[in-house]
Amino acid sequence: MQAKKRYLISLLTGAFLVLLFYFGGGVPGPAATGSRSRHGYSRPEQPWPHFSDPLQHFSPWDQSDTEEYNVHISPRQKRDVNSSVYKGKRCRMQSCFDFSLCQRNGFKVYVYPQQKGEKISESYQNILSTIEGSRFYTSDPGQACLFVLSLDTLDRDQLSPQYVHNLKTKVQSLSLWNNGRNHLIFNLYSGTWPDYTEDLGFDIGQAMLAKASISTENFRPNFDVSIPLFSKEHPRTGGDRGYLKYNTIPPFRKYMLVFKGKRYLTGIGSDTRNALYHVHNAEDVVLLTTCKHGKDWQKHKDARCDKDNAEYDKYDYREMLHNSTFCLVPRGRRLGSFRFLEALQAACVPVMLSNGWELPFSEVIDWNTAAVIGDERLLLQIPSTVRSIHQDKILALRQQTQFLWEAYFSSMEKIVLTTLEIIQDRVLQQTSRSNLMWNSHPGGLFTLPQYSSYLGDFPFFYAKLGIKPNPKFTAVIHAVTPLVSQSQPILKLLVSVAKSQYCAQIIVLWNCDKPLPAKHRWPATSVPIIVIEGENKVMSSRFQPYDSIISDAVLSLDEDTVLSTTEVWTIILSICLSLSHTSAVRVTAVLSSVSCGPMAPLKTTLPTGKFVFSFSITIHGCRCHLFAIFWGLRQEVDFAFTVWQSFPERIVGYPARSHFWDNNKERWGYTSKWTNDYSMVLTGAAIYHRYYHFLYTNFLPNSLKSMVDQLANCEDILINFLVSAVTKLPPIKVTQKKQYKETMMAQSSRASRWADPDHFAQRQTCMNKFASWFGGMPLVHSQMRLDPVLFKDQVSILRKKYREIERL
Repeated sequence: MQAKKRYLISLLTGAFLVLLFYFGGGVPGPAATGSRSRHGYSRPEQPWPHFSDPLQHFSPWDQSDTEEYNVHISPRQKRDVNSSVYKGKRCRMQSCFDFSLCQRNGFKVYVYPQQKGEKISESYQNILSTIEGSRFYTSDPGQACLFVLSLDTLDRDQLSPQYVHNLKTKVQSLSLWNNGRNHLIFNLYSGTWPDYTEDLGFDIGQAMLAKASISTENFRPNFDVSIPLFSKEHPRTGGDRGYLKYNTIPPFRKYMLVFKGKRYLTGIGSDTRNALYHVHNAEDVVLLTTCKHGKDWQKHKDARCDKDNAEYDKYDYREMLHNSTFCLVPRGRRLGSFRFLEALQAACVPVMLSNGWELPFSEVIDWNTAAVIGDERLLLQIPSTVRSIHQDKILALRQQTQFLWEAYFSSMEKIVLTTLEIIQDRVLQQTSRSNLMWNSHPGGLFTLPQYSSYLGDFPFFYAKLGIKPNPKFTAVIHAVTPLVSQSQPILKLLVSVAKSQYCAQIIVLWNCDKPLPAKHRWPATSVPIIVIEGENKVMSSRFQPYDSIISDAVLSLDEDTVLSTTEVWTIILSICLSLSHTSAVRVTAVLSSVSCGPMAPLKTTLPTGKFVFSFSITIHGCRCHLFAIFWGLRQEVDFAFTVWQSFPERIVGYPARSHFWDNNKERWGYTSKWTNDYSMVLTGAAIYHRYYHFLYTNFLPNSLKSMVDQLANCEDILINFLVSAVTKLPPIKVTQKKQYKETMMAQSSRASRWADPDHFAQRQTCMNKFASWFGGMPLVHSQMRLDPVLFKDQVSILRKKYREIERL
């Protein structure tokens, strides 16, 4: 009897195990996936725990007003759709990209010519215009490394008026299509109600996708690029700055967590938004939804709709956005949401609730430094989670939102250029950017790896690396007048600058139409003097990245720069021949008033820090030696360089100018009036980092540089625009004489440009042309001037380091 029981128990146990295995016990769950990074980091630890079975990736966004909420898709149909989204799902750069096309001409992008009769949306036209205006563009397909369609692929929702029909046939007919190899396709919306798949409606072959709302399931790492969802009102260039004007300590605002948006009663994307009312407390957590959208909303409303709608109308969205510490960013019908960019701009830390969304530019951006990445299934834990974040972390998150917004997301231009730069880094791996370059100021767009792969060669990373710039500078003197006399200002300037203890070498940029002077015409100095002929003798050549510049700092000087306080020379009269004693009489006189008579060279020991112009004359029968001593120049240069070492990313110099908005003319104006306010420092006497030569040459478009060269004007304004756009900071003015004038010696037609009555009008025109290209005014006003310690203080001159600057 007991044997029968044991046999029966064994049989039942075996049957139970078989059934358990058959109904799923032996089927492994899918592995959890995290964000991928080109630099090897995976998405850092989530504030909420990961599960091994990620949610199915719903499709997104608010769509038609006549949606049939009872329509469902079968599991088999879903599998078929997912398997056909991209036939090249296994594509990677190594397997689906031809690197040989990029070896001859570098990373160049070709845009197909627009076909007659093809409609194109404003947003896609802006994307194409950005590419055509970039340094990557080529009009020759034979030189191209990457190809972009002129056919509008942004909106592939069949219910959208922007949908382009018969795209499959049109794409296949392109002679350069080559199954999509080396092609890039931009897309914001794909699929339609009810499934909102990521299928674009045509075979993309081996083309790369720059796509919004892309899921980690369909994202091809290091091949596709995830871009943000942006509206058609998003600025083409420039864009508004972030809304964080100053840091408040502690960094808390009126609300802790906010959201205001549509609620979907059923269908894709409805689960999370339908549950938000459980977290809403109407105090510091304000999560508002409305079902009042679409024509038929009343037919589908539930018992909470009227109450939700009434609560929804009580709050202003902008006021909530700008006064909240965290902003909830739940998925919509698609994975992406407009709320994402809105939160970034408002310095409201995004709390992401969109399982399976590959975040924008996740290949290079570490989003854990700017956002809180949550899980839709743990919605009720959000309030306690965000409350537990320390205020120091909140401040860091908020600051990073502003950096990322202004660096990569504030305009369509930045989104497109970031996409191209990411692809270029893949193609040119030996010169690709590091993680630090992408995730710290000024960002990847302004940090060109072609300049250097070492972070210490850029002025932005000295503090992070704990290093200092090179302790010497290279003086670059711009020469435009022929050398006809040994008394010309450029020769005096050469001798004076060479006496600075920080001067490593002097480069004379010869932009004169006359031939180079003979080597013996240049004065002998303690530092090397290198004479270079300017490229094509144009103004932009003064900002070329010459290999001869060996130091980090560049002292830029015009040939007639005079930095002393007054044009007065101290004359030491030494009566030495017929007088037996060696007494000296010290007088001061304007040099031009001295009648020197025949000059004879005289060798003498030059006092440190002074420029000496010596000659011999006879006065009352006595042979006399006169020494015209130019005081103060060396100390001005030394002090300016010392200041620059503390601010190596900025322009530091003497003559300052400013800009203003002219309400009457509705345009930007340029002024040289002497006020306490300035936004530019002219490069006729300024110190800056040599990297800006490389950036000026390789980042700015040829159209702006050609304008400067044709006018022979405005190059100093343009580089001020560039540096301010990079740093978001004003230049720094140091002690300098008030009488500095925009005047030059009228020894040639080029040199007399400052006397041209059209010169000032040209600079006004330049200001507005530059502002248009930058998408706004990058210049920043400042009222700060840096003087030496004890400057003008009523103390003994012996206590002051820069004594001669007191004469300024």
